[in-house]
Amino acid sequence: MTQPLALTMGDPAGVGPDITLKAWIRRGDGVPAFFTIADAGSLAAAVERLGLDVPIHPIDRPAQAGAVFDAALPVLHLPLHTPAVPGRPSSDNAPAVVESIRRAVDLTQDGEAAAVVTNPIAKEVMYGAGFAFPGHTEYLAHLGGDVKPVMMLACDRLRVVLATVHVSLRDAVDQLNADTICDVARITHAALKRDFGLEDPVIAVAGLNPHAGEGGSMGREEIDIIQPAIDRLAAEGVRTLGPLPPDTMFTAKALPTYDAALCMYHDQGLIPLKTLDFERGVNTTLGLPFVRTSPDHGTAFDIAGIGRASEESLMAAMRMAAAMARARAGS
Repeated sequence: MTQPLALTMGDPAGVGPDITLKAWIRRGDGVPAFFTIADAGSLAAAVERLGLDVPIHPIDRPAQAGAVFDAALPVLHLPLHTPAVPGRPSSDNAPAVVESIRRAVDLTQDGEAAAVVTNPIAKEVMYGAGFAFPGHTEYLAHLGGDVKPVMMLACDRLRVVLATVHVSLRDAVDQLNADTICDVARITHAALKRDFGLEDPVIAVAGLNPHAGEGGSMGREEIDIIQPAIDRLAAEGVRTLGPLPPDTMFTAKALPTYDAALCMYHDQGLIPLKTLDFERGVNTTLGLPFVRTSPDHGTAFDIAGIGRASEESLMAAMRMAAAMARARAGS
């Protein structure tokens, strides 16, 4: 990988500045070269506030990042509307946050950056400035040509994708259908091959009900929805296991038997993943024409600016973005 990663600013009042600076400090710990699209003055203020030894070096183009990365943090300057105050987000800065994302995508699609890594944003703050998308994922899908995205959460031992995402449990059951399961599985299958270098990936499909329905005695969703989807996928050459009982598919013995788990609702997949490795979880968006990863945590306004935020998840996101970019370039 010759191009650097493009790191967005995220909400400048959150922990994004803190973990960006701390990740650069640990650049010798397998962190790929990166530049951040942010306000250089705001980052310099964060350096002083946190008492860190991080020289800030403004750059004009991503190509300049590699030459300065070992000695300073490369920053593609994007001014904020108002000074960032840790823990006190302002919708006045939302346009700069959005522009940081858009610019990172443009630079990656133009081949100047290897991948997009996004710092956390606060949706409510963005909505206050007229942001018209539910979140990061939908905006990135729009920038990628209005493609259908799939959210994957991953750590070293587990990758999880979801048939339904940020909806209530009742709505998740109502929305579940075979077409959605097939769409998510197809996109995941293609991404596992293209972005993770797996020749013949296996996707474990979770049941919805206890014991995967126990032959219909505990619910018929496995019979009426999930199994027909699995049959369709098999006919297309997508290898799956299931429907599997959700209470046993994440055991130490089961995990090595598949490459990704397709779960029916949010907590079914995220509870085991965060239990396995909360600090190093990575959020990546599959199905985009560019690679995008993100730390699997939010803005954490309550600990912003005091040095407590862990950079581990951001570092894991950077490592995964670089590996995915290499795999995609070689496919």
